Amino acid sequence: MDSFHEPRRVPEPIKLEDLTSEVLAREAEYRAKGITLSGRVLHVCHYLPITATLHTSSRPGIPSPPSTPPQQPTDITSRTSDPTSSAPALAPDNALQPKWLLSARQGHAAMISGFRSLSATHEQVIIGWIGDIESPNATSAGDRVKVPSTSLSEQDKAALEEEIAKFKSEDEDNTKTTYVPLLLDDKVAHGHYDGYCKQTLWPLFHYLLWQDVSPNSLSASFSADEHWAPYEQANAAFARRILDVYRPGDLVWVHDYHLLLVPKLLRLMLPEVCVGLFVHTPWPSSEVFRCLPRRKEILDGMLGANLVCFQTYSYSRHFTSSCVRVCGYEVAARGIDVQGHVTAVMHTPVGVDAERVSRDLTRPGVQPKLQALLKLYAGKKIIIGRDKLDVVKGVVQKLRAFAKLLHDYPEWIGRVVLIQVTSPALSDSPKLERQVSELVSSINGEFGSLDFIPVHHYHQTIKKDEFYALLCAADLGVITPLRDGMNTTSMEFVIAQGKTKQSPLVLSEFMGISSNMTEALQINPWSLGDVATAMHRGLLMSQAEKETRHAKLYSVITTHTSQTWAMTLVKLLLGIVDSQGVARQTPALPTHRMLERYSLATKRLFLLDYDGTLAPIVKTPSMAVPTEDTLTALTALTADPRNLVYIISGRDGAFLEQHLGHISGLGMSAEHGGFIRAPGVKEWTNFTESLDMSWMAEVLEVFKYYTERTTGSHIEIKKSSITWHYRSSDPEWGQFQCRQCQDLLENNVAHKRPIEVLVGKKNLEVRPIAINKGEIVKRIIYLNPDAQFVFCAGDDKTDEDMFRSLQFTEVSLPYTMDPPLSVSLVAEERTREHPRVELQLTPEDLFTTAVGHPSKRTLAKWHVTSPLEVVAELLKLVGVHKDSEEGDSKL
Repeated sequence: MDSFHEPRRVPEPIKLEDLTSEVLAREAEYRAKGITLSGRVLHVCHYLPITATLHTSSRPGIPSPPSTPPQQPTDITSRTSDPTSSAPALAPDNALQPKWLLSARQGHAAMISGFRSLSATHEQVIIGWIGDIESPNATSAGDRVKVPSTSLSEQDKAALEEEIAKFKSEDEDNTKTTYVPLLLDDKVAHGHYDGYCKQTLWPLFHYLLWQDVSPNSLSASFSADEHWAPYEQANAAFARRILDVYRPGDLVWVHDYHLLLVPKLLRLMLPEVCVGLFVHTPWPSSEVFRCLPRRKEILDGMLGANLVCFQTYSYSRHFTSSCVRVCGYEVAARGIDVQGHVTAVMHTPVGVDAERVSRDLTRPGVQPKLQALLKLYAGKKIIIGRDKLDVVKGVVQKLRAFAKLLHDYPEWIGRVVLIQVTSPALSDSPKLERQVSELVSSINGEFGSLDFIPVHHYHQTIKKDEFYALLCAADLGVITPLRDGMNTTSMEFVIAQGKTKQSPLVLSEFMGISSNMTEALQINPWSLGDVATAMHRGLLMSQAEKETRHAKLYSVITTHTSQTWAMTLVKLLLGIVDSQGVARQTPALPTHRMLERYSLATKRLFLLDYDGTLAPIVKTPSMAVPTEDTLTALTALTADPRNLVYIISGRDGAFLEQHLGHISGLGMSAEHGGFIRAPGVKEWTNFTESLDMSWMAEVLEVFKYYTERTTGSHIEIKKSSITWHYRSSDPEWGQFQCRQCQDLLENNVAHKRPIEVLVGKKNLEVRPIAINKGEIVKRIIYLNPDAQFVFCAGDDKTDEDMFRSLQFTEVSLPYTMDPPLSVSLVAEERTREHPRVELQLTPEDLFTTAVGHPSKRTLAKWHVTSPLEVVAELLKLVGVHKDSEEGDSKL
């Protein structure tokens, strides 16, 4: 069973040069194999790292647009000032301005620096929303006026794209990064981000229930689905924008929870695309995630990717569990299996740009501020914290733990101060701000005096020089989020302490980077006593221990950087190109060619699986009944005397007779080839009569043992096989029990008996080696050597036996065939002579077809995506055209 324990070990140092060499070597190897690689990496993120200001005064006579009218309180409001962007300097009003003025957007520095670092080896294309368009004009309150997206002319948009194509930030020293803007309607953009992302997904991913955080949660009409439509629309717009710039061989990385539907949408438009999805936020337990009304749509959107990557192992495990428990998908060796398309699930934490942080620490403004802080708090230990004022950042818990430190260890009163900076969050929370202020006042009132203030709280966005001075001055860093993905402050703290005190760090264990920072004093932020004890320990830590811990943390942070993270993503996605056979996808069934060969043939064979091929897989097997279209297709095919149609299923004969027995001229094979009933014949031929079936009693005892210990499982006993089903069991426990049972049977039973153990879809089957679908197909082909057309379709592992039996090894025509084993298993046929036969088939007459995704590993030559498509193809052959909108069939 997969371990549920979070791996905790000190990561090995990574050298960017070694990673780069490995990536380049792998790309050279793939190109030598003929795999197309463009040398480009497409990064798709919510925002471009650029802000845009429109100067309508650049064209004399064109008035500035009016101020955006105030929105109703119930609307999703466009933020009037974006704290993540830096406004460009404005020229005097009477100056003629360039039409567009661009500037770098602040925020997500680690991610963007990682993207840009890849430009040394790959061409980078960064696709994102440009954000709200600003005007240089200001409202009476001093806020910048927003320019409605609907007011932009085509000339404005063209000029913006032209300016963005030329844009280079101050720290870019290459020309291999291209920015591709996406313009969204204002209502869609803010319904997507301020609505579904921030009010539905973000709280859920951080273990917050919507009624606790949504501003409209008390409304009678409140729904977590309220902003689903703009989320869908925005994701579709991103997918179309990718399509505009995509080239064959591009590697595509989609970033974060804003764009979870993009991988599937992109897959539908570009089946051959190699796309990864990196989720920067935490991923919740499946029991929390299943509360989301659109849970299946979100998971299916994500599983359109070849690779889904998270910050930590625990997040990836929660995601896998969500796919299994919420959607019932199978976990294969290579990842999550959805109808043959396998999505790998991995984890790798993001780092910071260590070189940039080191450079920023040498800025001329840092040292004067550092000296001022040390002088101001001379004789006292300094604890620093810097967080957004957000519920999940744990500021309240930190303050309470600090109060407990002063209460439990009163010797620190007058000797330690907490400097807590809380930058405003994107959505203000007056309740939380009031709670923090009251806590600060309470602590200062209880433990402070005229000459000592324990907590210094600054609710503001501080300048970079002040921030780095704080980090350098600290005797202890305390970062206590209740749930967080990446937290750059913790890593910047370690780098800043490299040339000062090597001070320790108290760190929440509920962070995406905590598994990498094992030398920090890791705590549960809810356990106030443990946090207070860790603070006390950190303040008293010896210099030798400080230096030892800091050296290990520094080594991790300066080698696991944003640059190595970005190169690792390229490496992981390249690995998927090879392991999942992205470059070797099964082509779609060629309908016109099949119609042509069908019309020319004088005898045709149809060899069709049932479950997953003619009927969809369902949780209750008895509910897998054929549709009206399926019955229409089979009836029309069997009515033509030139057609021989067989259903080759794992079902027993009674089920096949109940649902398909009324179709005259239909042949059937039951129990994976154990029985056969030829067209027009009422009796079943049993191929197991001459076989030793005494093994069934022994296998039954093993299955009974696991059934007793696996709630919801049951045993199905057929005449030629025995199957243990666990579809109704707890999915993860059922899969674990299946693996245990398989191991027991293969090591203790199968090697002594002429049987094989097969793992199916939520089942484990044991059957004789001589009985399988491939043997039945060989028998049908052998008895019908004059066939000139074969259509064989199936969806799972047992159907691969059929496809294998139709792979002829002869180079020259005509094909010849020796008598298969199945013609000698029946008593009346055993005494006859069975000569070698000559077949009339050619390679062009064989249409072996796998049902599922084109990347599915199969021996079939062609693929279709679903049972509906199989039935539609059969209807086309008999001249029945299906109306997909109305759902009926017409001659």
